[in-house]
Amino acid sequence: MKGKQMRLKSGCILGVILCFLASAAVCSAAQDLTWSQCVQEAAKNHPDLIAAVESIKQSQAVKQETASGLYPQISANLSAQASKSSSANKQTNTYAYGVSGSQLIFDGIKTINNVRAAGESIKASQQGYRFTSSEVRLRLRTAFINLLKAQEMVKVTGEIVKIRRDNLELITLSYESGLEHKGALLTTQADLASANFQLAQAKRDIELAQHQLVKEMGLKEFKRLSVTGDFKVNETASEKPDFDVLADKHPSLLQAAAQKNAAEFSLRSTYGNFFPNLSVQAGADKTGPRWSPANSQWDLGAFLSLPLFEGGLRTAQLSQAKALYNQLEASERSTRDGLIVGLSSAWVSLQDAVETVDVQNKQLLAAQERSKIAEAEYSTGFISYDNWTIIEDNLVRAKTDYLSAQAEALLAEASWIQAKGENLEYAQN
Repeated sequence: MKGKQMRLKSGCILGVILCFLASAAVCSAAQDLTWSQCVQEAAKNHPDLIAAVESIKQSQAVKQETASGLYPQISANLSAQASKSSSANKQTNTYAYGVSGSQLIFDGIKTINNVRAAGESIKASQQGYRFTSSEVRLRLRTAFINLLKAQEMVKVTGEIVKIRRDNLELITLSYESGLEHKGALLTTQADLASANFQLAQAKRDIELAQHQLVKEMGLKEFKRLSVTGDFKVNETASEKPDFDVLADKHPSLLQAAAQKNAAEFSLRSTYGNFFPNLSVQAGADKTGPRWSPANSQWDLGAFLSLPLFEGGLRTAQLSQAKALYNQLEASERSTRDGLIVGLSSAWVSLQDAVETVDVQNKQLLAAQERSKIAEAEYSTGFISYDNWTIIEDNLVRAKTDYLSAQAEALLAEASWIQAKGENLEYAQN
């Protein structure tokens, strides 16, 4: 009996050691990263952020292109031409060069409003970048927390495997001594098999979480990563904030407001189609049969134009501009209402998650203490196997529930930060 007991105990210890060595090997082969380092990588490499920056540059170029119409348009020309007719067998050469320019005087303030609209489009692109950065932060933080949880779950499931192995050792001895029935032995073996499956699953979850983190960091190639951090929630927002104030500063609302303002300026520009267009033009040229030409000429003129009939084109353009403005005005209001609801929901979820961690911690402490007592009581025959295994199951569940509650609290914190519209670099925790 003692020999069997020693072999069983040695096998249990060896199994636990191998589990921890395997998880340690996974961690040692991975590159350790802090949250700040993940943020730095994402800020440099994430394609969504790169695309948002390029969108700002496009908006700036559009404004510059639009504003160019307010400045003089000057061009130079140079030409050389040779001609010969069949009636006169003589070649004629003509050389010319000159400069010309034009200046817009009045177009119903159309161009000025187009420039202002382009300026608001730049603001919209900038707020779009902020919103994209906020979304990237949430996804990056979620991937970071998932990997942190997966790493911790390997440790927790390793502890559960040890608990199940110790239980199997105790039940095996009781069964061989005739003190316990076969059903108890089979149930304990099944519990150990389930624990081993959970450990293997936790290791697979690590690789999945690594892929998610690599993607959200914007890295082009997969790397085995591990993260360092804790499960402390730093921004609990225990005092209920003013959701209206937070909504007014949110990048999605500021983007919607800028888009509405751009539409308003475009509407004003459309009214300019009903006014005449006035510009002045001037030019000076030299022409002659030889280089350099000596014959000079110049011209100066003012031009006024007003389309009289275009089949209702300008009226249709005005109706379209009005409809777009009304659409974006309604969209701005809808965005604000949605933000207030989202902020309220995120804040409530954060409070629930933080309090759940405290509750689950108390549950775990109680389950650990109850397990110690129950093991001693079962060893002395004071309680039955059925009662004891229920207590052990509660301990195992309490361990995983506590870890899940901690991870959910961090995710709720990340969602709250995103609901406020904070960008990638916010709160390096």
